[in-house]
Amino acid sequence: MSEKKKLKVALLWHMHQPYYFNPETKKFQMPWVRLHGLKDYLDMPLAATRQKNSRVTFNLVPSLLDQIELYCQGYTDRFQDLSLIPAGDLNFEQKREILNNFFSAHYPHMIKPYPRYRQLYEKRENSRSDLDLAIKTFSSSEWRDLQVWSNLVWIDPVFRNQEPVADLFAKGKDFTEDEKKSLLDFQIELLRRIIPEYQKLYQSGQIDISFSPYYHPILPLLIDTDSAREALPDLELPQNRFSNPDDASWQITESIKKFQKLFGQKPAGMWPSEGSVSEETLKLFSQNGIKWVATDQKILNNSLIKSGIDPKNYSSHTAYVYKGAPETLLFFRDQGLSDKIGFVYSSWDYTRAVDDFILNLKELGKFLNENLDNTVVPIILDGENAWEYYKNDGTDFLRYFYQALSEDNEIEMVTFSDAAEQIKPTNMTALYAGSWINHNFKIWIGHQEDNAAWDLLYHTRKMLVDYQNQKPETDSVILEKAWRQIYIAEGSDWCWWYGDDFVNEYNLEFDLLFRKHLSFVYNLLNQKIPAQLDQPLHIDKSETQMIAPESLVSPVLDGRLTHYYEWSGAGSFNCSLHNKTMHRADLIIRRIYFAFDYDRFYIRLDFENKFNLVDLDKVRINIDFKDVCNKEFYPGVIKREVSGDFEYKYDQIIEIGIDRKSLLPEGFGKIKFSVTALDGDKLKEKWPSDGWITADIPEREKELFWQI
Repeated sequence: MSEKKKLKVALLWHMHQPYYFNPETKKFQMPWVRLHGLKDYLDMPLAATRQKNSRVTFNLVPSLLDQIELYCQGYTDRFQDLSLIPAGDLNFEQKREILNNFFSAHYPHMIKPYPRYRQLYEKRENSRSDLDLAIKTFSSSEWRDLQVWSNLVWIDPVFRNQEPVADLFAKGKDFTEDEKKSLLDFQIELLRRIIPEYQKLYQSGQIDISFSPYYHPILPLLIDTDSAREALPDLELPQNRFSNPDDASWQITESIKKFQKLFGQKPAGMWPSEGSVSEETLKLFSQNGIKWVATDQKILNNSLIKSGIDPKNYSSHTAYVYKGAPETLLFFRDQGLSDKIGFVYSSWDYTRAVDDFILNLKELGKFLNENLDNTVVPIILDGENAWEYYKNDGTDFLRYFYQALSEDNEIEMVTFSDAAEQIKPTNMTALYAGSWINHNFKIWIGHQEDNAAWDLLYHTRKMLVDYQNQKPETDSVILEKAWRQIYIAEGSDWCWWYGDDFVNEYNLEFDLLFRKHLSFVYNLLNQKIPAQLDQPLHIDKSETQMIAPESLVSPVLDGRLTHYYEWSGAGSFNCSLHNKTMHRADLIIRRIYFAFDYDRFYIRLDFENKFNLVDLDKVRINIDFKDVCNKEFYPGVIKREVSGDFEYKYDQIIEIGIDRKSLLPEGFGKIKFSVTALDGDKLKEKWPSDGWITADIPEREKELFWQI
């Protein structure tokens, strides 16, 4: 009796952070490489190798590894420097910076469970309207405890039994300067372990490793920005066409050199930055001996359509080869299963989540049963950002996940290099240019801010080329440093944060850092820096009247800003900007936020600080959903209501949740609403005053969101 065929599953964790190192200050502008290094980069490969039959691919970005190496050499970030200052020596501005930044953690799992950290957070929140007062009321012991806790919670749970971490968690408060320093020293020792651990596990064959192009650029756009028009023919592009395939080639070849330096051989595969591919990009990979790359399922669908083939007749769960790049196999990530781990399972019990994942795999296996020999399920997702949204930083989920996968007799875990050797590829005659996000490049080009960034890059690069041609005797070391800044500025992360796609409190930092890299090219060559590089490209969205929702949001309806990121990614309407004829002191509602998750549509009302909330007892709030329903309530009298599909809670703010299907029969479509405040029958305010706030709700599980 022949052995039952198994379903091959290839899992890839992508590890990446933007290049935060400021060439001018020699400091990291932001701390996320260090903090994710403590929480994700070491425990992830360790977790993947605890099961005997576990086979996992880790995709590392060379510029991430460079930054880890810089930390190990003694370079620091601003948050690290603020943490090192003795609490008694902090000045007023440093304290303000600490209060603004040292609670940058997921509240439910990284602040709330720790009484002292939660107490300090609540003290800051209670004085949010007067931060100067909060600064004056924090004691030296509280400042020191905040310095410790803002670093301590980022230590992954698997390392919390080690000293000094275990003692600090046990003590909880009233830390000493020596204890704080021991924690910060421990962090660097943890960072020092990361690269050697990957080297050891790779050399022993316990994991496979792939790389991305060096500074994580969108290669098709480096080759030719016009490639963006394949998916979006009417997209407005920068004034200057950027077409530099040599730069794209450099990003690939230097990545290969970095891999060879660290691991002693060439990489077999690459995950192109953001899964971005085009026909010319594949040719470059093939020319450089890359055996496999991967992108998204929708790229396959559009490539088959481009070839005149019905996608229904082809499976995405196998390997393909494009005729123009015959040496390089293509894999296409299973979008549904990958996104379940990244975006869905964090709110589930970990056993239920893993069981659901295995069940989905087995159902897929039954569907693909006739050709399992030539089948693989590519699971590809971010390997660092999801875990803070899981309980215990995903430790329990990952342990059970690897155990279930490796022990199941119907599943075989394989690396992508394994799959490239085992699977006979299907031929493709065309390849569609796009990324893993909506199979286009709109995140990185087309918006006014994105296009302005591309034009600045174009002009700086042109200046460097002209200078090099005019002064061939220039020191090669200086020229190499100047080109390095160009390659850094070609990374995808700058334009990720330009435009309307993603907004957070660090947009201006990314804007500044992008322009610093370009300015540094001029500094190196002793050239005058153009005035445009001193002017921010990013428009502060707080001064924008209307912002559309940019992510799934599931707030806790408790009438308070429950945690730091609770409404991050929500749309908003700025009432004070909409009607500038009204004096701010007369405003009741200052800003309206609106958002949605898979089940509900949410509204949040924030009040003008000068408004006397006692008077809200007299005010009736009316939410009018056009052509659907009307909701009225008196928040000052009845502070909470739960009735059928509608719920609201008033405390410091008003938070409202309503079932999507009660607003839209199919649960998706266009929602239009307005908010009115009345005193009896007297109209006090209507927002908008002459129309509707509009939100487009995508079909369930077709929503797109991403976090740093």
